[in-house]
Amino acid sequence: MLFDEQQLLIIAGPCALESEALVFEVADHLQEVRENFPQIQLIFKTSFDKANRSSVKSGRGVGMEEGLIILKKLKSRYKFLVTTDVHLPEQAERVAAICDVIQVPAFLCRQTDLLAAVAKTGRVISVKKGQFLSPHEMRHVIEKLQYFGAEEVWPMERGATFGYNNLVVDMRSFTIMRQFSPVVIFDATHSVQLPGGGDGKTVGERQFVEHLAYGALAAGANGIFFEVHPDPERAICDGANQLAVRNFGKIIENCLKFWRVRRVIGHS
Repeated sequence: MLFDEQQLLIIAGPCALESEALVFEVADHLQEVRENFPQIQLIFKTSFDKANRSSVKSGRGVGMEEGLIILKKLKSRYKFLVTTDVHLPEQAERVAAICDVIQVPAFLCRQTDLLAAVAKTGRVISVKKGQFLSPHEMRHVIEKLQYFGAEEVWPMERGATFGYNNLVVDMRSFTIMRQFSPVVIFDATHSVQLPGGGDGKTVGERQFVEHLAYGALAAGANGIFFEVHPDPERAICDGANQLAVRNFGKIIENCLKFWRVRRVIGHS
């Protein structure tokens, strides 16, 4: 099992793989965080293609060919575990050759052919709960992945949409989804999006990221996914939700405090 219950699982990195230089800059900061906080299990995450943007004008990243080359270099240089998301079944095997964890985007969490392809790679699968699903319905998603051979599945909460450009995080989700998987993750930065609220550009409420992350840990989440960037306001996507990577160490320090308390009182 890749997940280590003795460590707090942290998935972090820039939303889009904008360039090799940007990825390595973020990795330098995350390496320092990992060294300062040995109680975290750090997995580096970035997307080579943001394929579900609101507008055709939105930035998407460097693409799979260049992106996998950069992720391979990153893994070799920093000895990070790495993950990225796939959007098409034919991407699964190539991504699995580089990545330790494959992520399934929320909008695609019910796509059977995609779930079958990623499950058959033998990698750990991190699957986001669709904004349109209740946490109870994730049982069917997890069962699909297991049916096709996935042995370790990490469902991820990222808020539920009720329309009108907002998401709401139900803290019951972590207890509910732990019935179907022992590892449940909270996507803190995507959960503060205001979907469609920026006239073709993602907007969000970054000021709530930390509070929701701490709440999720108190509610029983095993790990947190944060998108971090050297200069969020200049990011090609999700800038309004990403955290400044220079401040990330303090957030991790606080997350560990909540995680330790939750371990003392248990998950029941």
